[in-house]
Amino acid sequence: MADPHVCQRCALLGPTCCCLEPGSEQGCFPLSETERDRILEALPGEAGAFAREANGPAFVANMKALFPGEEELVARLFPERGFHMRLAVDGRGRCRLLGPRGCVLPREARPHYCRLFPLWPVGRSIQVFAAERCLAWREGRGMRRLLVLLDTTEKSVRELHGRLRLAWGLPPERGLPGAQPPTQAGEKQ
Repeated sequence: MADPHVCQRCALLGPTCCCLEPGSEQGCFPLSETERDRILEALPGEAGAFAREANGPAFVANMKALFPGEEELVARLFPERGFHMRLAVDGRGRCRLLGPRGCVLPREARPHYCRLFPLWPVGRSIQVFAAERCLAWREGRGMRRLLVLLDTTEKSVRELHGRLRLAWGLPPERGLPGAQPPTQAGEKQ
């Protein structure tokens, strides 16, 4: 049975996917303009929820690792001397949109990466990232149960991943031709 409160319960336990080690903000995923606009539509006046981050070597390497075989395109989208937008965190590394009962954003307004976590399509399989930080993974004890707890399916994960790819300037599926990507992730064409 799906558990719509598993992420809220996880947030109360901490640490969660919504927390970074202070000083490791460069590892935080980027936001596209579309995601930023969706957040501002859901929470008007929350411009302080975003931070501009340099595309440092560690960030670019992480992005390339997320998209194996697409390193050249990723390097164009996230040039090392460029910048990207990310969610802001407080001095303890907690996302500014993390409230005492979990994320303050409605699910449909959350960034794609947040909605995907801890899942990530790799080839024909779905992988789990940072399982030790995910209460749903610990309680589910396997992929099938995890998907049920998160009220999703492998198909939905792949569709959301495709939307994330498009938002960040990649074609919806690896290897598919797409429109000319923007020069930096999140820029409007």
